Amino acid sequence: MEKKQTKPMELLNEVVTEPYHLLHFLAFFSYFVVRTSAAPILSPHITSRLFLREIQAALALGVFAAFKIVREENWEAFISDVLFFAKIFLLALTLIMDYHLTLWYAVIFAVIYIFTQQPAFKKLGTASKITPLQLESLLTEGSTSKLWLVEFRSSYSPACIRSSRCFPELSITYSNKSFSFGIVDLGLFPNAAEYFGISLSGSMSQLPTYILFSHGSEVSRYPELDAESKGSHSPITKRFLSQYFKLDLLLLDYINGK
Repeated sequence: MEKKQTKPMELLNEVVTEPYHLLHFLAFFSYFVVRTSAAPILSPHITSRLFLREIQAALALGVFAAFKIVREENWEAFISDVLFFAKIFLLALTLIMDYHLTLWYAVIFAVIYIFTQQPAFKKLGTASKITPLQLESLLTEGSTSKLWLVEFRSSYSPACIRSSRCFPELSITYSNKSFSFGIVDLGLFPNAAEYFGISLSGSMSQLPTYILFSHGSEVSRYPELDAESKGSHSPITKRFLSQYFKLDLLLLDYINGK
């Protein structure tokens, strides 16, 4: 699995340097400080009940993390899911001690969400960041590549962040002289969304959108332009994109000189 390729030191460095991860770590660590400080003033009944719930929460989170580390294809999605459920368990535990403490943690998590965001995968692989003008030029005036697979993303979309590792790693595997990969940031160029028929509304679930161009013309896209399918499309993974756009077949055609 791809996430196993990430070095532990790289993950540790990200936790220390990225505000999103660092603030979450400090918030979770503060629970142990609060728990230790509150122990002398809690009644034996509450202390016993809280200890039992802490064991249950730790076991449940461990099982959930083990399940997700097998199912998720990249670290970005795994960390996002684990942090979400860890916050739910923490709020549930603080509710046993004092609901005021629960409200404080809810405020802390809200502030973290507002002022920071989970970092996306930073490497591009062999994909190129291009502007809409550059893409139009490549498609209309022609280029050395017969095929272009373009990811339309936004750096502020949680779905794009979760899947940000997939496209660069796909580009490393499948790019060749006749097949290129490009990335268009719709956060920087929102007008391009309307031009390519992509809704920036969160309710439409069209971010990220992937479009395959052949000889300058669109031949397929995901998700498709179908209003009835909004919000119901499959999670973005390398395997799914490879199967959807038949990348293995396209690579074989290139190898065979077709």
